Amino acid sequence: MQGLRHLALRVRDIRKAKDFYQRVFGMKVVWEPDPQNCYLSSGTDNLALHEASSPDGPEPAQPLASPLDHFGFLADSPQVVDAWAEWAKQRGARMLAAPKRHRDGSYSCYLADPDGNTIQILYEPTIGRAP
Repeated sequence: MQGLRHLALRVRDIRKAKDFYQRVFGMKVVWEPDPQNCYLSSGTDNLALHEASSPDGPEPAQPLASPLDHFGFLADSPQVVDAWAEWAKQRGARMLAAPKRHRDGSYSCYLADPDGNTIQILYEPTIGRAP
């Protein structure tokens, strides 16, 4: 097993969400089976975006509110976290917390996507690079 590399999010507007992850994180669309679903990747991961409801469809079985606290993208160094924070701000991302060092030696910042999901950009020295 290579660890957690896939995340699926329910979103209100798939076009806005897709644009955000492409524009801010440089992810590429790898599959769009229909207008309500999109799969993106940065090369070592897979992010699925599923529109919560469509104008002509039924409401989703679960509300959009989620027990998810946050998810993160790993950075190679604290300097990369700083650069990503600046990159995201320049592209209109809403910053939730500026970059800072944590008690465990990690370094990160937090921002929100268009649906309010909290995203951490994290340098964690104990996590190795992707194979």
